[in-house]
Amino acid sequence: MALHLEEISRTVAPDAHAVILLDQAGWHTTAKLTVPVNITLMPLPPKSPELNPVENIWQFMRDNWLSNRVFTSYQDIVNHCCYSWNTLVEQPWRIMSIGLRDWAHEC
Repeated sequence: MALHLEEISRTVAPDAHAVILLDQAGWHTTAKLTVPVNITLMPLPPKSPELNPVENIWQFMRDNWLSNRVFTSYQDIVNHCCYSWNTLVEQPWRIMSIGLRDWAHEC
């Protein structure tokens, strides 16, 4: 996570500040994490997947490509995960539709 934040920090414009929304996974909230001065972490409330669209992406991948399977080996798991991810990445319209929150775009 620290390396990820450093990478984001390098891409923030010199006079800008980044706010990153994230869930409350342990590696996001540990006191050991050094957060660059040009980044603010904003944790989402616990148990609020409706505020975190990526949770729906993971659920879609599980529902369509990863669940209800018997994996024959570690490599089989890796292969299925790679297939799932690559298939989804080739469908940006699906990612947008899964992550869209109608209530967030109402005016």
